[in-house]
Amino acid sequence: MKTLLPIASLILALLAAPAFAVEDHHALAVEHTQAAISHGKAGHAPVLVEHAQEAVKHAQHCANESKGEAKTHADAAVKSLNSAIDHGKMGHADVATQSAEEAAQHLDAVKK
Repeated sequence: MKTLLPIASLILALLAAPAFAVEDHHALAVEHTQAAISHGKAGHAPVLVEHAQEAVKHAQHCANESKGEAKTHADAAVKSLNSAIDHGKMGHADVATQSAEEAAQHLDAVKK
């Protein structure tokens, strides 16, 4: 009985690990998306691009690990973040910010 508890705990931890991984990527995607929005509103297109590039990496992980409606929204967030990156590289901070805001809305829907 004493050896059963540690084994059961290990199994539970391993089964829960993928759920924690999705949460970590989601939180990081949201964090970097919000930073991109803040810098975009300040007109800092290059910094927006940096944060959007980090956000898209984490959003892609969310998309790969999600299913159903959550995956649809994660995929849409990736698309919007890529648009923010493209426009930010062109120096269009206002359009890039709008794309990042769309990504933020989709990431919020992933969480629900």
